Amino acid sequence: MDIRTVTDAIRYVGVDDNTLALFENQYPVQPMGVSYNSYVILDEKIAVMDSVDARAAEEWLSNVAQVLEGRNPDYLVVTHMEPDHSGSLMRIAQEYPEMKIVGNAKTFTLIKQFFGTGALPEERMLEVGEGSTISLGSHRLRFLLAPMVHWPEVMTAYEETEKILFSADAFGRFGSLERTARAPWVPQARRYYYNIIGKYGAQVQALLKKTSALEIQTICPLHGPVITEGLEECLRLYDLWSQWEPEESESILIAHASIHGNTAHAAKTLKDKLEKKGVQVSICDLTVTDLSYAVASAFYCGKLVLACSTYDGGLFPPMKTLDPKKAENKAEKAAVNGSAEDATVSAPSVQIDLSKVKIEPLFADDVDFETFSKSDFRVVKIEACEAVPKSKKLLKFTLNDGTDRKRTILSGIHEYYEPEELVGKTCVAITNLPPRKMMGIDSEGMLISAVYEYDGREGLNLLMLDDSIPAGAKLY
Repeated sequence: MDIRTVTDAIRYVGVDDNTLALFENQYPVQPMGVSYNSYVILDEKIAVMDSVDARAAEEWLSNVAQVLEGRNPDYLVVTHMEPDHSGSLMRIAQEYPEMKIVGNAKTFTLIKQFFGTGALPEERMLEVGEGSTISLGSHRLRFLLAPMVHWPEVMTAYEETEKILFSADAFGRFGSLERTARAPWVPQARRYYYNIIGKYGAQVQALLKKTSALEIQTICPLHGPVITEGLEECLRLYDLWSQWEPEESESILIAHASIHGNTAHAAKTLKDKLEKKGVQVSICDLTVTDLSYAVASAFYCGKLVLACSTYDGGLFPPMKTLDPKKAENKAEKAAVNGSAEDATVSAPSVQIDLSKVKIEPLFADDVDFETFSKSDFRVVKIEACEAVPKSKKLLKFTLNDGTDRKRTILSGIHEYYEPEELVGKTCVAITNLPPRKMMGIDSEGMLISAVYEYDGREGLNLLMLDDSIPAGAKLY
């Protein structure tokens, strides 16, 4: 892959991968391939923006060295820790031992989990948070956290001088730069969004709210082309997609799965009849079409028809992943072929040493059932969450508790969670506590968390439930 000039001071040093058959081992990317994007900002100080997949390490390191022309980078900015972007992190860290690694708190948690607790000395880790800045000289990077777009540690970086947004996986697209240079951005960006990021619409909306205050002239994503033209349309589509709104509200997708061709014939007949009435109709044979394309088409269209044969008393298997029951919940529908492990990426990696865990002793005094039953534990849905001004600990939650009014609860858990990553979660609250004023705001209850001590430090996990449980459900 040739080195490309983004601006006079910024170079593209990423690598095309034209041999990969399945992206994330599930999404077909042939014949278009995929790109692993990385950038270098050349100034008084030098910042390398993200690394690449380990399979592309050699070419990428060569590109970086060519652009540096003998200089040493000051920073490696890690906006996303997924292995296709962090796979070469330790290679470049070893190549340039004086270079600092820039990330947020969750970035460094994942680095320790991926590469070992001693992989990087603490003095090489430069932690940034929401609104933090790093000056490179005439260029300055400002960081905007974007948790769950689509991993928990994701952040973006806005270069204030040239008004460039380094957007991590947001605004990415399937397709290597070499093979898709003339291809339109939208079709493969749509497929990428709905299959990889689509589950996290609320979190994308939170990021778009932050970026709406910025003047953006260029978007540099981690996959696909640098975006300099049609920015308004790209931002409009991301706003539309993240609200699960169709691009063509009156168009119809007919998705069918047929064993012997009869259901396929019925689907084709329906398509012909609808088109004679002037309706725009697309048809998708799920027995030969990869699900990722079907999901993208389903969200593009405003209406969906599913036609399926029965098989052994159930749905014919190619149709099962588009089960109409899932369409009742847009968020669940968006995740039909998404990766569940993204939301819990750290869980299987953490090795708990139980000898370091301390919990509060169980209460010795009994509580009679009548007293206990006076506490009203209810399932709540987090509709909005924001930091409380002038408070380092408090988050303000707007909750759906199953009633006609919204409930406000404040909780001192900002040390453990960013507001954006909690939007859309299903939790538990005590709802009949008397209101308590905190920072001038009435808090109407308490969210339930698990608290413990691990290795001398307090740990906290907000209790989260299955999203299928309705708001207002009572806990006994």
